[in-house]
Amino acid sequence: MFASRLKRRLRAGARLIVVDPRSIDLVSSPHIKADYHLQLRPGTNVAVINALAHVIVTEGLLAQDFVDQRCDVEAFNVWREFVARPNNSPEALEVMTGVPAAKIREAARLYATGGNGAIYYGLGVTEHAQGSTMVIGIANLAMATGNIGREGVGVNPLRGQNNVQGSCDMGSFPHEYPGYRHVSDDATRTLFEKDWGLSLRKEPGLRIPNMFEAAMDGSFKGLYCQGEDIVQSDPDTQHVIAALETMECIVVQDLFLNETAKYAHVFLPGSSFLEKDGTFTNAERRISRVRKVMAPKAGLGDWEVTVALSNALGYPMHYNDPSEIMEEVARLTPTFAGVNYDKLDRLGSVQWPCNDEMPEGTPLMHIDHFVRGKGRFLITQYVPTDEKITPKFPLLLTTGRILSQYNVGAQTRRTDNVRFHEEDRLDIHPQDAEERGIHEDDWVGISSRAGDTVLRARVTERMQPGVVYTTFHFPESGANVITTDNSDWATNCPEYKVTAVQVVKVKHSSEWQENYRKFNETQLRLLKEKVVAGAVATVNGH
Repeated sequence: MFASRLKRRLRAGARLIVVDPRSIDLVSSPHIKADYHLQLRPGTNVAVINALAHVIVTEGLLAQDFVDQRCDVEAFNVWREFVARPNNSPEALEVMTGVPAAKIREAARLYATGGNGAIYYGLGVTEHAQGSTMVIGIANLAMATGNIGREGVGVNPLRGQNNVQGSCDMGSFPHEYPGYRHVSDDATRTLFEKDWGLSLRKEPGLRIPNMFEAAMDGSFKGLYCQGEDIVQSDPDTQHVIAALETMECIVVQDLFLNETAKYAHVFLPGSSFLEKDGTFTNAERRISRVRKVMAPKAGLGDWEVTVALSNALGYPMHYNDPSEIMEEVARLTPTFAGVNYDKLDRLGSVQWPCNDEMPEGTPLMHIDHFVRGKGRFLITQYVPTDEKITPKFPLLLTTGRILSQYNVGAQTRRTDNVRFHEEDRLDIHPQDAEERGIHEDDWVGISSRAGDTVLRARVTERMQPGVVYTTFHFPESGANVITTDNSDWATNCPEYKVTAVQVVKVKHSSEWQENYRKFNETQLRLLKEKVVAGAVATVNGH
């Protein structure tokens, strides 16, 4: 949806800079063409953002008035001195990034002088060992050019799935309560303890990779997985499975029996968007009502399952309707204090913060000041990822998604969308294919330090030499068998975008794929036997 609107603006005359290791459709397709494509090597995002900043600083393209009025000048001066160093110049970084210095200079000039400049980014920024550093670098660049606090500018993260924003807003992080307040904050914790009537820990919980590690050492015993398929979507599949197999209780709640459900002790049915009452929040902080058009086929909505589970575990929850849950959110979360269903029904939607100061929401953030006060520039030193090419693994694999399949494909693989994308393939540049004797549709083995899998090859100039690409929509492809356990230094977000691999022509599937096929056949047979047995018992009981 966002890309369609972006293309509309491009056809109307807007200009575009694409930073991507692949030649994606936004670079060039019917009726649109990017002004600049910075085709960087995977893992060098921070080097590229520093090079762009270097040009803006050394060529006098800064929005100095904005910086003086809105930012911490002392921190800015430290940052300016850092990015102006010769080692951050496009010329110094060209060999490392693979992007011609002249192209970086031209792109930097366009962003700094082209009027309203907006930065939009997705998982290609965050799924790196320096993902958080890159986000900081983007914020630095936007502040340095004054591209914050008015329409048509800003730093705009595009979420990978529907309502990820809403989930984060509601405290799905292990270290935060709703409204992005840290669990160690005594005032916030006291507020929730008083309302919920229990004592809460001030130490953060575990992130997903930490859960797996704790499971392997025996200190993490159980998992409740709702609406996520970690066996297929998380990196280093074999490590994930090993961790799950050590646990004593795994509960999966989902629409379908996905890959993770095959390791579950208990499966609870989930509800689709057609069966939900509640709200979704999108990337622009817009809260919208969701109204069910049919009763949940499982008998209970997701929120009712949560209430029933909580009551069964000994903590009573007394909600009669999702609107009462929103009332609790508003009562305990300052940025949502003015949100209620009546207002959402009247206005259609609101953008948080919504409170006494902004009773109908906040369409634009940071107009006159930042939430933290003065904007703070931070140093973004480029540190190469540990995942480096070697003679054994001379190529870099980067992974992603395709338009016709949604995330791990648990829903879209069950539709006619498979006509557009029926299998995960490996995209490889003609030069790399020729060196390995690989042709279109050949079966190729992809190996990394984490594991091996086999896919069919697609030989394409959309790739740059030395870089290969695949998707992860089909479980039998084993795409995440070969991704590693590297992760971001701050968030532990996996480094899906950089894996050193070797690619060779093969004639048969990998050992992991053979084991998966047998395991999957067994699971489906057991499920069928269970269904038949249940039907027989029902008939006899009747």
